[in-house]
Amino acid sequence: MRGVGMMPDMVAVATVVSACGLLGDLGFAKTMHCFVEKSGIEVDAFVSSTLINTYGECGSLDDAYRFFRETAMKNVVVWNTMIHQSLEHNNLELGKQLFDWMPERDVASWNSMIRGFANVGQYEEALALFHDMEISVFRPNTLTLLSTLSACASHRALEAGAWIHSYVDNNDLNRDGSLDSSLIDMYSKCGDIAKAVQIFEESPRRDLVTWTSIICGLAMHGYGKNALCYFSEMNESQVSPDEVTMVGVLSACAHAGLLEQGQGYFQSMEKVFGLVPKIEHYGCMVDLLGRMGCLKEAYDLIMGMPMEANEIIWGSFLSACRVYNNVELGEVAAKRMLELDPHDPWGRVMLFNIYAEDAKYDRSMGLRKEIKEKRLKKSPGCSSIEVNGSVHGFLVEDNSHPCYNEINSMLEKIEKRMN
Repeated sequence: MRGVGMMPDMVAVATVVSACGLLGDLGFAKTMHCFVEKSGIEVDAFVSSTLINTYGECGSLDDAYRFFRETAMKNVVVWNTMIHQSLEHNNLELGKQLFDWMPERDVASWNSMIRGFANVGQYEEALALFHDMEISVFRPNTLTLLSTLSACASHRALEAGAWIHSYVDNNDLNRDGSLDSSLIDMYSKCGDIAKAVQIFEESPRRDLVTWTSIICGLAMHGYGKNALCYFSEMNESQVSPDEVTMVGVLSACAHAGLLEQGQGYFQSMEKVFGLVPKIEHYGCMVDLLGRMGCLKEAYDLIMGMPMEANEIIWGSFLSACRVYNNVELGEVAAKRMLELDPHDPWGRVMLFNIYAEDAKYDRSMGLRKEIKEKRLKKSPGCSSIEVNGSVHGFLVEDNSHPCYNEINSMLEKIEKRMN
């Protein structure tokens, strides 16, 4: 185009710049930016947002922010694009500053903030933003609710999730059932599996995601046979499973101790459904075989995997070795875990317990000495409780909670009454 003397318009420029982002070509993106400045092409909001987005997709948030500050064309779309890229690069501080500085917002602005905080695990902040949005002039849409329900599920915030469910029903925001899978997932992860089942049974939308949500939810709660019944119904409904569904199915078999069925489902992945098993599926099978005491079969499966086993699989296998007190295979599993993460004490602790239970006290004492000398510590256990819509987390030997003294005082009173 330039070779024949034609000057590209803004649409052509934006298209080429966008292609740079798809290719991740930062150098050519900068070349195009330089061309735009020197050619005198008027930069409108479309080109501005495209340049910011391209710099972000090419991994340079600094260049994106530098252009954002320099450009005079800043409408709400440009602001939203800069906020989105800030959050995509986990720069929450910059994203929050931009959000606070915006001269005007729209629903997309709120959605970006809620989703961004939820994606990095700051679920309480995501929920607080939703409540702020709810009292603003903007009405939450489906994307808002999907992000917020995901935050509730990950934060195990049942009270907040139930409130949002009520908000959805009161405002008739789920007429087509598009939020049902997220509601099922939220209630499952927050511990109310009965409510999750109720929503599924009443749902007008029985698609792959909805079926998968209830199957995985039931498996998570140990209702393996119920999950498999739903899987049978799913097949009868001519809905084909995906990889996530099969993780739920195999997990259900593990929880229910259904060895033959689990092996059958695992083999059917490729033969029947055309799905190549991934490491998560192998992990479920190792867990199933380990629970059933088939340690040799579990070990053979690990060694025959088309990919390297990770610490989760070796950890699952090591736990089974401890349950069935298999010292020989336990040593193999612990050694592999140490190779993957030499600083994680969990493998040593498990092996110590295996030695102690098998009366191999010389080996167990040697391990204890090694753990002390290397000053290895297990990650502290954590629990949480939801009170008045806020989730409070507690770690072992942690006294940082603002109500620490009051909590201890109440625990002492309860202990005295129990005694």
